Amino acid sequence: MRVKRFIPLAGFALLALLLFKGLSIDPTALPAARLGQPFPDFSQPELLTEEVIGASALQPRPALVNVWATWCYSCRVEHPYLLALAAQGVPIYGLNYKDESEKARQWLSELGDPYRLNITDRDGTVGLDLGVYGAPETYVLGPDGVILHRHVGVLDEAVFERDIRRFFTAPGRVAQASAQEGGE
Repeated sequence: MRVKRFIPLAGFALLALLLFKGLSIDPTALPAARLGQPFPDFSQPELLTEEVIGASALQPRPALVNVWATWCYSCRVEHPYLLALAAQGVPIYGLNYKDESEKARQWLSELGDPYRLNITDRDGTVGLDLGVYGAPETYVLGPDGVILHRHVGVLDEAVFERDIRRFFTAPGRVAQASAQEGGE
């Protein structure tokens, strides 16, 4: 009889433990389906030129591939930092995800364009192949086109320094990439 009195308390303690455990999960630590694999091949129009491109267009490397959209508030937050990285010579390619092309072109015209090119992914097929959960997400492509790292959420200076800079600090990598593009 006395044991029955403690059943609600034990249930509450178990629920509290599960809730605490669930709250301690880092939402940016989502598994990356393509980590260690080549960037998936695709055939999509480039946002500004509308020329059909594939994964081979993502040159030079190492490079970042940034998943963004005009409907994504966090993408607007990270945009100034992407402009700063591009100005430093970091090659960045955009994946305009489930967006309207005209709105995307207007966004880049108004806010600046950090991207060397933009993959238009209106229906999300490239994102699906890549394993995108949403926007923004940023992938690091190695020199051979293999995905080396994935960051979910806003890319800022702290994230870049902690998680991404190491992919660009091998002797001459960023400088080499800039030189290949005519010193941009």
